[in-house]
Amino acid sequence: MSKLYIVATPIGNLEDITLRALRILREVDFILCEDTRVTKKLLSKYEITTQTISYHQHSGEVKTNKIIELLKKEKSLALVTDAGTPGISDPGNKLITDLIKEIGGGVEVIPIPGPSALSASLSISGFPTDQFLFLGFLPHKKGRQTMINEIARSKQTVIVYESCHRIEKFLEQLLGAGGQNLKLTVCRELTKMFESIYRGSPTQVLQELQFNKKNLKGEFVVVISHNA
Repeated sequence: MSKLYIVATPIGNLEDITLRALRILREVDFILCEDTRVTKKLLSKYEITTQTISYHQHSGEVKTNKIIELLKKEKSLALVTDAGTPGISDPGNKLITDLIKEIGGGVEVIPIPGPSALSASLSISGFPTDQFLFLGFLPHKKGRQTMINEIARSKQTVIVYESCHRIEKFLEQLLGAGGQNLKLTVCRELTKMFESIYRGSPTQVLQELQFNKKNLKGEFVVVISHNA
């Protein structure tokens, strides 16, 4: 039976990878990468020479069919993203769906757990985590305000991903939706050299980010709570 390993890779610090993940990346026939240039930095650090194949959100039917053929030949594959766990705010779930539909029981999909910005940010938030709502990246336009209104009213802990280009706008929209009393933990550049954690109300976090424009660079995870 062919095997597809879903391998979590570091979200920043390249030391955040499991021994099992390294072994799998060495042993498989091919590694499917969101961006082969990014993945090769990780592979180079650990002297892994496995052949890579590009697979990302814009890969079409031809690429999917190539992957299916490799698996039908009982090749073993590992799927990685540029950072974190494949399938979490990532097109890896579509590939898995396509493979199961086409091959069914002929492929074993095996998780190799590890880093995730979602779990990392939740773990340091101090907010209730027995129930939470993960929304990933919000839409840029259509439906965005509706979702922000729902976040402001939610009784569950909510997690969203936001880019440096929209973090200010997101916090301002949250305030505009009546979220003045929400409590936030905002994580910037998790596990990287300039990792920063901001805590407080939307107003307090916005002021801290705007105090130094360097604080607005990078990627953000925003954890939101009514109950902290």
